[in-house]
Amino acid sequence: MPDIRHTPQAPTRTQALAPGERIDAHRHDNHQIIYAGSGVVAVTTDAGTWFAPGTRAIWVPAGCVHAHRAHGHLDLHLLGLPADANPLGLDAPAVLAVSPLLRELILACTRTPHEETPERRRLRAVLLDQLRASPQQPVQLPTPADPRLAAVCDLLHGDPADARGLGELAAAVGAGERTLSRLFRRELGMTFPQWRTQLRLYHALRMLADGTPVTAVAHRCGWASTSAFIDVFRRALGYTPGTHNRRD
Repeated sequence: MPDIRHTPQAPTRTQALAPGERIDAHRHDNHQIIYAGSGVVAVTTDAGTWFAPGTRAIWVPAGCVHAHRAHGHLDLHLLGLPADANPLGLDAPAVLAVSPLLRELILACTRTPHEETPERRRLRAVLLDQLRASPQQPVQLPTPADPRLAAVCDLLHGDPADARGLGELAAAVGAGERTLSRLFRRELGMTFPQWRTQLRLYHALRMLADGTPVTAVAHRCGWASTSAFIDVFRRALGYTPGTHNRRD
């Protein structure tokens, strides 16, 4: 990522971003929680892309170079946390489940004045407790390094509805199916079917944030039926795609 900005302290604020708007690559000396009050936020590093609607938040550790992108009209909430306050013990980005209480704490901490008062310290202490209790969610698209693996990933990014199996895709990029299967596990930490589901969910969230109807999203992202899409989406993200733009 070129032209990396260094902002010593991650800001605590709300910010409205238009669909497709970006915040270029930067890093902070403290940790940051990134939350979408509306829309979908995608955070990209050299290791991959993490994406989150309002039922999820993204943890970015201190020093991690990252960029943001808005899908849909994004009500972005940024919450900086001291570098010595790492409730998750993580040195890489992660997606966390957001309970109703954690959501309200994030909103309160980013919308209220930022003076360090006793009340604010107590609010942040409760928020840190809630973060510790928040399970991580597999809502990530790791970046492949092997050119054969990258070629297959690019094909499916270009057309997430592509229904070809790994063997057919391997032949299309001049690689062996077993080799690609090993690469998916070794480089991306998941099987090919698991990665394809993550890819389709990512594109589905982008389309829903832009107002695309649920049936059209299911078709364009490669699900066999709308009901199959709704079931996978609900199990992965905790709500149905039809309510995506009504979560607020």
